[in-house]
Amino acid sequence: MAAVLLLASVTARADSYFVNLTGPSESPPNASPGTGFASITFDTMAHTFFINLTFSGLLANTTAAHVHSPTAVAGTGTAGVATQVPSFVGFPLGVTSGTYMQTFDTSLLSFYNPAFVTANGGTVASAEAALFAGINAGEAYLNIHTNVFPSGEIRGFLQRVPESFSTLWGALPIAGMLGFTVLRKKRA
Repeated sequence: MAAVLLLASVTARADSYFVNLTGPSESPPNASPGTGFASITFDTMAHTFFINLTFSGLLANTTAAHVHSPTAVAGTGTAGVATQVPSFVGFPLGVTSGTYMQTFDTSLLSFYNPAFVTANGGTVASAEAALFAGINAGEAYLNIHTNVFPSGEIRGFLQRVPESFSTLWGALPIAGMLGFTVLRKKRA
């Protein structure tokens, strides 16, 4: 039980977000039937950025995916790329559907677009703070670029998961793993 409480408290210090990606959410909007969904956990204490993304139905092959921030107005507009360019490391390129799961170390310069670091104080710490602020202000979006839509085929703004759900979201996999372990021990 102490392990569950410890793991839940560790999860609680991370901020969780979700993203629904669509063509009409792009700027300018497009009629792509492509869709995507991502869950993101950004932990500024542990300096981690975890992304779990699924997408499908794109009209063209992927060329890049990353987070842009900050827009001038929350939930609208465009911004420069904040994270890795041209794309997240290991993101599936040349496909119209796929999944991507990765944990990044936000204390490393390699996580950021160098132009974003320069524009936001010139240090990794200032870039991390600026990205976190942009996300929490609703001024950051994730998009997937394709060869037919070079400025982005689908995108969505990061939206905070309410804290009560965030803690539950982080605790559910842990509870499931513990339950599985208990069942295995009972059967043994």
